Amino acid sequence: MNRLPDTIKHLIIINIIMFVATQAMPQQMMNLFAMHFPLQPQFRVWQIFTHMFMHANLPHIAFNMYALWAFGTPLYQIWGQKRFLIFYFVSGLGAVLLYTAVQYFSFMQDVHTLVASGISKDQIFHLLQQGQIYTGFDKMGAIYYGTMLGASGAVYGLLVAFAFYFPNAELMLIFIPYPIKAKYFVPLMVAADLIFGITDALHTPIAHMAHVGGALIGFILMKIWGKYRHTRWY
Repeated sequence: MNRLPDTIKHLIIINIIMFVATQAMPQQMMNLFAMHFPLQPQFRVWQIFTHMFMHANLPHIAFNMYALWAFGTPLYQIWGQKRFLIFYFVSGLGAVLLYTAVQYFSFMQDVHTLVASGISKDQIFHLLQQGQIYTGFDKMGAIYYGTMLGASGAVYGLLVAFAFYFPNAELMLIFIPYPIKAKYFVPLMVAADLIFGITDALHTPIAHMAHVGGALIGFILMKIWGKYRHTRWY
């Protein structure tokens, strides 16, 4: 830990503290700090930020913190503290915004379908608030009651930036034990998340579109910052 830049060290420590607190008080921590669907009564504005410090289990936090260290450290050395923090948190915000937008679009499609069948919006939301869903609308219920958490969106932004600066660095996945250059590895990862996010082919609780959102914002920031690479940040 002493070899880490202080900023990254502090981010990792905050994540660990939040994880331990979540293990001790899971319901309270999830209710307060995980990202809830904006139309859900438990949604709070601060969840847009605090969800980035929440993790579901040990592998989840271990992977994200490893990636924060491995990819964040060389980027921090290039950017310094201010630019690194801006990039990290803006990527995380892009992740939650895209994920929520996709969820909202899907949710409202089901709402419109039910309204067209003669059920009012008030009835729909009253039933949802009672913990019930209409038959055949399981996805709408999953969106309404679901939460999103994790630093993965911000980490995907860092992955994209890493590929910009170190395109020929060789990376590996556990289930693909063959080194792949970052300039190919990162686009493949993002493309896979986009496909799984659209098709939900794996039927997992992974927020694939949050990964895509973080990567997209990271890409946009790198393109913008590339035009001002000689600008000093104070």
